[in-house]
Amino acid sequence: MDFVETKRRSNFTRKIVLAAGITAVFIFLFKRSPAPITSTKFSAHEPGVTHVLVTGGAGFIGSHAVLRLLKDSYRVTIVDNLSRGNMGAVKILQGLYPEPGRLQFIYADLGDAQAVEKIFSENAFDAVMHFAAVAYVGESTAEPLRYYHNITSNTLLIVKAMAAHNVKTLIYSSTCATYGEPDKMPITEETPQVPINPYGKAKKMSEDIIRDFSKTSNMAVMILRYFNVIGSDPEGRLGEAPRPELREQGRISGACFDAARGIIPGLKIRGTDYKTSDGTCVRDYIDVTDLIDAHVKALAQASPGKVGIYNVGTGKGSSVKEFVEACKKATGVNIKVDFLSRRPGDYAEVYSDPAKINNELNWTAKYTNLEESLSIAWRWQREHRNGYNG
Repeated sequence: MDFVETKRRSNFTRKIVLAAGITAVFIFLFKRSPAPITSTKFSAHEPGVTHVLVTGGAGFIGSHAVLRLLKDSYRVTIVDNLSRGNMGAVKILQGLYPEPGRLQFIYADLGDAQAVEKIFSENAFDAVMHFAAVAYVGESTAEPLRYYHNITSNTLLIVKAMAAHNVKTLIYSSTCATYGEPDKMPITEETPQVPINPYGKAKKMSEDIIRDFSKTSNMAVMILRYFNVIGSDPEGRLGEAPRPELREQGRISGACFDAARGIIPGLKIRGTDYKTSDGTCVRDYIDVTDLIDAHVKALAQASPGKVGIYNVGTGKGSSVKEFVEACKKATGVNIKVDFLSRRPGDYAEVYSDPAKINNELNWTAKYTNLEESLSIAWRWQREHRNGYNG
């Protein structure tokens, strides 16, 4: 009796140990397996739906692109490390389009090769709009290595991931800074590219990478070289809210608004001895709504195995002094102006010839009145004194 009872207890103990071992192995394997993808809508291609990866989609230009894509029924994934972008803009977009499968946000740095690979392996993209970049001329001259890494190296990683995962369409956000300071105006797509600052050089290198790779693939590529961006969403949903520490580097429109709101004591105009009509730099100011319209048209008309290169501008230049006068009228504030020496890396006069994009993509700038564009942007600034935080 004692022997039988002992044997039964021994068998029972072995079963418990075996069950515990199997459970432990299961838990171990479960923990090692990758986390499940939360929505198959983003991880699988769907007939009739174009899924666009928007890098830098939390930024000023990128967020406006996402808004337009969602409005036009695209599926969108934003990837942004929020170093220059705003989570507040993402929350606005999520609130406008809360339906499952419309919009997702992924926090990631495009300089992290493993993160980029994970993003592409877990999502089924049909196209990429690559906006993500640091983008200040003055900053690029002070921190050139940062610009070559952030723009050129990151673009290489994106193109490699697209190739590895068979993503066939790329809309690349480039700049007129790749032209440098041409001998004659206006700038056409055939104007020689001789950039004079690290920002323009890094962007040109990225273009070269994309164009060279396209010769060996069937990728559809559109490279949009755009000029000085202003304005904001006409319906007041999105605006420009740069980091406070970047105000010295930012766009002239942001500086004008900061001066009008009293955040800074006045506006600093750098350079009054250029060979222009009034001595200040001349630029082609393109409204962000028009700019994004060009991107959407480029996406719709991208063709496999072909590279389209387009200037996106109004075709006319305005001096910095003219811009400031328009800003004074738009804000109703007599902004104080200080005239300083030139900023390193700047050029005297740049404006586009938009004939090619007009003819081939049927795109024409509509918001060409400086005061009107600035008035729209000023309304958002006035209602959002702390940016997306209120």
